[in-house]
Amino acid sequence: MRFAFSTLGVPELPVDQVARLAADNGFHGVELRASPEGPVHTGLSADQRADVVAEFGKAGIEILTVAGYATVAAAGDDQPVLDEIAAGVTLARDLGASFLRVFPGGKDLPAEEADALAARRLAAAAPAAADLGVRVLLETHDSHRAGADVARVVGRVGHTGAGALWDVMHTWLAGEQPAASFAALAPYLGYVQVKDIASAADTTPLPLGAGALPLAETVEVLSRAEWDGWLCWEYEKRWYPQVPELPGLLGAAQEHLARLLMESA
Repeated sequence: MRFAFSTLGVPELPVDQVARLAADNGFHGVELRASPEGPVHTGLSADQRADVVAEFGKAGIEILTVAGYATVAAAGDDQPVLDEIAAGVTLARDLGASFLRVFPGGKDLPAEEADALAARRLAAAAPAAADLGVRVLLETHDSHRAGADVARVVGRVGHTGAGALWDVMHTWLAGEQPAASFAALAPYLGYVQVKDIASAADTTPLPLGAGALPLAETVEVLSRAEWDGWLCWEYEKRWYPQVPELPGLLGAAQEHLARLLMESA
């Protein structure tokens, strides 16, 4: 397995510094959050996109994902959602990223209606994404928190251009054990987001290994299945400004993931 981290932990840091942090702390890749207020977004020009690629290339760091915010299960017209996905896919292609992350966002709808919306939109987006070498990954999140929820949608799509992103916190909060989550998501799995929190009642981010999430069990399940993908640490400092800065935690996080991997072998 290879290790990445998300730029949610360093929301305002320029890409050259993100690349250097990854390289200096033994990470292999990054998940780049794409939002208008950050350094990476769909409004970047061709030259700006090339500059981002060059910075990570110099550091030997892979851009794993463009983390977008399209909500494929949300009520409303399809076209704005499809346009947002298309822009994110093009950005991912231009940056050399394998994946575009999307959310469900269907909390206000009955489950069957939310499933149908998400499946229809992903099915519409998947072929063009695949043609550009990008997979659109639906994250276990909000209205589709469990692995079984996301698998239910992606299974209906039936195209390799759509897949699943396993956020371990959300499946755990849904009451799903790692073995059950992996069994549901394995046919569609792009990569795995890891993090740590104190409890279900307090989701303030903690350093890896300092909280309650079943990280060791998750890595053991993946290792037993000989799954050879990415573990991406998502430290959500953007939403929790009171927590410690990410750069000082990266070295220990990489060591923790490496130790879990070694112990699961």
